[in-house]
Amino acid sequence: MSETRILVVEDEPNIRDIVDVALRFHGFSVTAVATGRDALREFAARRPDLVVLDVMLPDIDGFEVCRRIRFEGVQTPVIFLTARDAVSDTVRGLTMGADDYVTKPFSVEALVARIRAVLRRTSVPDAEERPSGDVLRVADLELDEARWEVRRGGVRVDLSPTEFRLLAFMMEHPGLVLTKRQLLDQVWGYGGSSQVLETYISYLRRKLDPLGPPLIHTQRGVGYALRP
Repeated sequence: MSETRILVVEDEPNIRDIVDVALRFHGFSVTAVATGRDALREFAARRPDLVVLDVMLPDIDGFEVCRRIRFEGVQTPVIFLTARDAVSDTVRGLTMGADDYVTKPFSVEALVARIRAVLRRTSVPDAEERPSGDVLRVADLELDEARWEVRRGGVRVDLSPTEFRLLAFMMEHPGLVLTKRQLLDQVWGYGGSSQVLETYISYLRRKLDPLGPPLIHTQRGVGYALRP
């Protein structure tokens, strides 16, 4: 199996070199650049499997780099690496289409763990690896894990792998209030932030609600339930 290709975009030489060496040590193939323009050029040329992207860059900031990648319809996972940990910056990054974020200062081992978790979460299983069980149904919503398809009222709904896994877990427990911790542990697999979960819940609502009555309900201070 080929090495996982990672593009690291970081303008601070010391951090860039540390991340580069650490990821190579853990078996990844790494390309490291210092600017947003170099990031876009390398992304187009190499199509990496994941991007580690600093927000504060000397030319185009990381938010704009991520926006341009997503504008092309490319779903390559993006992890923001940033000193900006304000809630507004976190939400903006996730809204731009990032899959996770790590704030500075950070542990290299923690970054590697986040990368592995994101790669697991955002990969679509091969057909032979998918479950062959029944189709999950809640009201007019159907999720077929074997075909990796979701339909509502017969209309196909295109979901990212993370959105698919989150919806599948909720449909496996219809009517139950699932805590934020349960959802993060099941779908993200690490001690993630509730902001990440809230953003992905909003993604699902944006795709499902135009097709019928709301199915995802918020239990304030606890979590979410999927029910008619």
